Amino acid sequence: MDGRLLAPGEAALRADDHAIVVGDGVFETTKVVGGVPFALSRHLRRLVRSASGLGLAEPSEGLIRTAIDDVLTADPAAGLLRITWSSGPGPLGSGRGGGPGTLVVSTSGGNVWPTAEQVRLVPWARNEHGALTGLKTTSYAENAMALATAQRAGCTEALFRNTAGMLCEGTGTNLFLVVDGRLVTPPLSSGCLAGVTRGLVLELAGRKPLVTSVGEVEVRDVDPDELLRADEAFLTSATRNVSAISAVTGEVEATFDPAPGPMTVRVAAAFDDLEAHIPDP
Repeated sequence: MDGRLLAPGEAALRADDHAIVVGDGVFETTKVVGGVPFALSRHLRRLVRSASGLGLAEPSEGLIRTAIDDVLTADPAAGLLRITWSSGPGPLGSGRGGGPGTLVVSTSGGNVWPTAEQVRLVPWARNEHGALTGLKTTSYAENAMALATAQRAGCTEALFRNTAGMLCEGTGTNLFLVVDGRLVTPPLSSGCLAGVTRGLVLELAGRKPLVTSVGEVEVRDVDPDELLRADEAFLTSATRNVSAISAVTGEVEATFDPAPGPMTVRVAAAFDDLEAHIPDP
């Protein structure tokens, strides 16, 4: 934290830091593969975009990279790396303080996901016109509530529609469907986050020979009813890579069998190969 290496459980943030008081911060999380954070440059670029969109000072990339080296040296078994940048200490309200921001870089073990996930389409809508749309901020209470609702129903992720009723994203994932042989995903205008893994999957899907095997790729509005006629569905995220969906419950009920399906398997294999050979694509 801010240049100091702290032991697990050691006090880190001030109680008046705005990351705690009002969730006034941005963050990035990525997998650590062989001691190296995957696609770090892309995550750092998005961190800067999110900070700028939130009106925060730009974090120092040099300080972040030094902090990453320090924590990964101290935790060589790390599976996940998180970078958090807040507006720093401030009053006990929405107004920001005038001091420097707070940087926290932390590690944990990796996540273990099932071979195929059940997800729940929750009744709340993402506001694609909101002030935080497209920014990865620490204001995550809406996501925490939706995910808790999904988990109570036996699911591992929650999906949101937007205010127009179109499919948007998960609490920490992007969504892909296979409809009529085409790979389909909602556009950024739907209100979804520009996921790093989403972007890499789209780039991979646009390359030969993968483009031939997955068919045409479409980035467009996706009606929830398309879940009912999709052949396959999968999630993407920095901690999951490509993760098959076996069933959707909640506002729409759909089942995918087999899960993962053949196109999901091809996309996942291509992504895993990229991850294994190019640590910072």
